[in-house]
Amino acid sequence: MCGRFIDPELIGTDAEHSETRIDPLSGRPVIIPPRGPRSYNVAPTQAILIFGKSPLMAMTARWWLVPSWHRGGLKDWKATTFNARVEDAQSKPTFRRVWHHGRCLIPAGGYYEWTGERGAKVPHVVLSSSNEHTLWFAGLASRWNDVLTCTMMTRAANADVAYIHHRMPVILNLAEREIWLSGDDEVDGLGESARLRHHPVGKFGARDNGPSLIEHV
Repeated sequence: MCGRFIDPELIGTDAEHSETRIDPLSGRPVIIPPRGPRSYNVAPTQAILIFGKSPLMAMTARWWLVPSWHRGGLKDWKATTFNARVEDAQSKPTFRRVWHHGRCLIPAGGYYEWTGERGAKVPHVVLSSSNEHTLWFAGLASRWNDVLTCTMMTRAANADVAYIHHRMPVILNLAEREIWLSGDDEVDGLGESARLRHHPVGKFGARDNGPSLIEHV
């Protein structure tokens, strides 16, 4: 489960040039949608940066997938779909329509997990420990009416983060990004090689933000 993450450092803001060397496959400059200040506390239902389609392009999507066949209002969709299990998403009615043709990448600067008992949980920030500081999460995108929505894929935690949670986002290396975007059904092992580090941080609320959220305590 991943319910909070950090914007990647690569996002252009309204005050910056929006052409940034961020393409997750080629490294070529890509035009990305201008955004506000970098958030260290991205929450479900907020607008996030994703990469999808072919050729790959940057888009903004609502982080909480709503399937195209949903007939109620946006707030009528009550299922918890900001995460999806990579092991069985292709067989779930909510995700199977976009399993092959709605795949996307979600860039992040890190994410959070909590340890401990209810009422005394301690947040940990999880960051890359490889040379590539941006984490590329596997995702699925679905257009509901005029709203592009998305979900983040999760898998069993690898050895780097199993101490703090039994699940983790599917974090893709360069070769795995191409496999994921191709629509390949073979997803066993995706994200296993992700090299991560984590440390405890101070407790924070839904409206707290800024780089102080990831300071070691």
